[in-house]
Amino acid sequence: MSASTSPNLIAAVDEARQWNRLMEMAKLGAITGSDGEPGVNRACLTPLDREARRLLISWAEKLGLTASVDEIGNLFLRHEGTEADAAPILTGSHMDTQPSGGRFDGIWGVIAGLEAVQAIREAGIATRRPIEVVAWTNEEGGRFAPGCMGSMAYSRLKPSTTWDGVADPEGITFRAALDAHLKEEADLPRRPLGGKPFAYVEAHIEQGPRLEVEEKDIGVVTGIQGSRWFIVELRGETAHAGTAPLSLRRDAVQDMLRAITALNALMTDPTDVLRFTVGRIEVFPNTSNSVADLVRFTIDFRHPDKELLITNGDAIEPTIRSAIKNCDVTVTERFHALPVEFDALVTDAVEDAAKAQGLSSIRLPSGAFHDAQFMVPICPTGMIFVPCRKGISHNPAEYSTSGQLAAGARVLAATLVELANR
Repeated sequence: MSASTSPNLIAAVDEARQWNRLMEMAKLGAITGSDGEPGVNRACLTPLDREARRLLISWAEKLGLTASVDEIGNLFLRHEGTEADAAPILTGSHMDTQPSGGRFDGIWGVIAGLEAVQAIREAGIATRRPIEVVAWTNEEGGRFAPGCMGSMAYSRLKPSTTWDGVADPEGITFRAALDAHLKEEADLPRRPLGGKPFAYVEAHIEQGPRLEVEEKDIGVVTGIQGSRWFIVELRGETAHAGTAPLSLRRDAVQDMLRAITALNALMTDPTDVLRFTVGRIEVFPNTSNSVADLVRFTIDFRHPDKELLITNGDAIEPTIRSAIKNCDVTVTERFHALPVEFDALVTDAVEDAAKAQGLSSIRLPSGAFHDAQFMVPICPTGMIFVPCRKGISHNPAEYSTSGQLAAGARVLAATLVELANR
């Protein structure tokens, strides 16, 4: 029997301990949804974020793990291997949430990583490679867009200074917030940005309905669909709603409606695979009796096919320009991530771990993007999904049971041992 399938390892994953840690984290930024469900609003690089990180570090240090941070604020908790210089296995996710977020998105992947490492240590299993639990900076993009800044900087896709000038709704720049954050964590050892892990494994709730509908315990994630995000700005001219003739108006709201109607036609997909969302709209001067002179709206476009993602994404700006009548327009692409496929080294290890534990699984792609997307170019990468109720996420109603999360943590622990002893 291999170490990864040891009954001692599986038994060492403590369902109640993992759940209790999640619920302790959920107190930091706790909110109540419109339906009474408990949620979380914990934006990145805020005092709440730092409090959550300190809580995580306190748990990790009690286990004998060592904490360090890099120049963009990514937090690492290291379990040493028998060969200290061997390329490590990374596992983790993120701790920030959406403004009206749930208790499991992101944070479970971090807590599951900690739980898996604790189980490995308590089972007395030695790993050749070190294992590092990572909490990536700003995955959600809820305060500073785009998301996944920490993992993009770590993988060298973008320099860590790329987003210095990005401002939150209060006008605070990412650089200012990051500098303040790193000052508060100056007592933590600083590590160089980047690295060359042997593999990366991220555990996450599915954020979709397939596992629940198909009554499967584990999702073996095969890859992540591509994403392109845009900001569109329409500039017209304000006027009095009661006196300005319609034929003379440069109404930014009306041109926005024309643009979105044309985009809906562009993005029509009878197979319902394509995802197109206008999720945020700002209107100025935003009064009921004035013609709007400025509108900004966001576009979130996703698809698993690289060519379609490129073709339709490149058509967004010309489609808008051909649809509008009266306004000047600026279209800015702020995020572009091509689809990725995960490495068989990791996906097979996840599938084998689930099978060895008698858990049912299916292979499936991820519709949401994750930090794992940006680890693919630098090391074998994969993800483990567990079911979430009704597929709901980014919402206080987001929910997975303690048993589902424990099953995921057990698969993660076995996968980490398998990879860490290669």
